[in-house]
Amino acid sequence: MSRWNDLTGGTSGEDYAARFAALARSGKDVHGEARFCSALVPPGARVLDAGCGTGRVMIRLAELGYDCVGVDLDASMLAVARRQRPDLPWHQADLAEFEPRALGVAPDFDLVVAAGNVLQLVAEDTAATVVRRLAAALRPGGLLVAGFGLDEQHLPVAPTLTLRQYDDHCAAAGLAPVERFGTWDADPYDGGGYAVSVHHR
Repeated sequence: MSRWNDLTGGTSGEDYAARFAALARSGKDVHGEARFCSALVPPGARVLDAGCGTGRVMIRLAELGYDCVGVDLDASMLAVARRQRPDLPWHQADLAEFEPRALGVAPDFDLVVAAGNVLQLVAEDTAATVVRRLAAALRPGGLLVAGFGLDEQHLPVAPTLTLRQYDDHCAAAGLAPVERFGTWDADPYDGGGYAVSVHHR
């Protein structure tokens, strides 16, 4: 059971989507993650949205011309995503057990993105396994992008993953660091409570 399911009971899809819809109506930019990813790989690139939730990031990337696949464990979140874009491939799977070929998906993504604190909200002690499985889904030279909070100000639960641990997991999975930012707007990382990390295979 993921920490996310422990928090929400797997029933928060509608509320989560409504929160971001309200932010968008208020004029807030809710597409920072997609914009960040689109600066790294060109339209047409294959993108895996790992922990895609209600599909906010992936749907925007698809609109921008990317070939996207979404994976999430939470059925309530996927139900919202499928309702919004039934034409896109949404898969229910635990990232700690993610096997692309078992879902009929080729493991040759140009970019894998794990936004929304995904790495902090997987099941206890599975972060290394998740990173390894996401790395294995990348083509040689492909990029893993992960953004997550590092303190309780930026997370709904106490953090269990540090940046040092994450970098170690990436290294063990055969990934090398590219750059680290403090926001999805690519502001420099200054040691704060949120980081967006880019690694390549």
